[in-house]
Amino acid sequence: KAGKLKATDDMSKLHDMDAIDICVPTPLRKTRDPDLSYVVLAVDAVRARLKPGQLVILESTTYPGTTDEVVQPALEEGGLKAGKDFYLAFSPERVDPGNPTYTTKTIPKVVGGVNEISTDLARDLYGSIISTIIPVSSTQVAEMVKLLENTFRAVNIGLVNEIALMSHRMNIDVWEVIDAASTKPFGFMPFYPGPGLGGHCIPIDPFYLSWKARQNGFECRFIELAGHINGSMPAFVVERVGEALNSQKKAVNGSRIHIFGVAYKKDVSDMRESPALDVMELLHRRGAVLSYTDPFVPTLDHGDLSMKSVPEAEAGKGIDCAVICTNHKVFDYAAMPKHFPLVVDTRNALKNSDADNVFRL
Repeated sequence: KAGKLKATDDMSKLHDMDAIDICVPTPLRKTRDPDLSYVVLAVDAVRARLKPGQLVILESTTYPGTTDEVVQPALEEGGLKAGKDFYLAFSPERVDPGNPTYTTKTIPKVVGGVNEISTDLARDLYGSIISTIIPVSSTQVAEMVKLLENTFRAVNIGLVNEIALMSHRMNIDVWEVIDAASTKPFGFMPFYPGPGLGGHCIPIDPFYLSWKARQNGFECRFIELAGHINGSMPAFVVERVGEALNSQKKAVNGSRIHIFGVAYKKDVSDMRESPALDVMELLHRRGAVLSYTDPFVPTLDHGDLSMKSVPEAEAGKGIDCAVICTNHKVFDYAAMPKHFPLVVDTRNALKNSDADNVFRL
């Protein structure tokens, strides 16, 4: 609105900038190894136009050492030296899409440079728009901060997912257990089970950390085990769908199954690494006839699946089982047990329902 933001695909404009912020995807290869190809391409574009005095900041989530071992040598190929002729820092991107409480301005920003002046310049840059800046001693510390944050979540979600699997075998309501445990005012932080991990960060970042650890002769067995458990949850959801259908003497093969929510988390449109897609793919392989409702994702194209979102009011016609994969606030959860013969709830969205046709994780 103020006219201060301009978008361009003209890389020559980089030469005119005082600061250059690189925030490109860092996915995994099929081998679960880090894929830095987008970072390398971006750095190559910057190097070709780098001038003395510029500040370059990497924000892409990556393993410790990327800034020093990959970005810095590549930028210095042009003849300029980091920390002297130009300045280089790492500052992990920290956002929570769909969260109205914590915004870019209010989330503290961690910065670490290749030297003190690089850190100071990065701190001053972000300090002009962000309330709290947290300087750290190096780029590697800053890189590790993001991996710790996301691995912490992944491991704890893995723990509670395993508790959910165990509780199911024991016929214990895991959601009631978590609610009761959450009353402890110290030493406990609630995490919740679900159909699996989604988004660009949480499912991927632990693999960046474990890969780097292996390069240093260390095996992250705990972290990798959590990844295995989290990765098994879509199959468990499909198992629960099968159990629900069996209760009505039906099979997954040929059943019409409707998915509520395909985004990776509630109230966003991002489908990256969404566990709902894995659930749908597994159901499709077993012969289910699929449909879905997600007001944030009007069309879906994933592998062999290509379809459009069905309005919620029209979703109940001829459906054998509904599966709540993503708990968007806009869904009418109270009506679901009435409109569908079976409902598999992976998010405890029907917490207050005692209907016999509701199956939880």
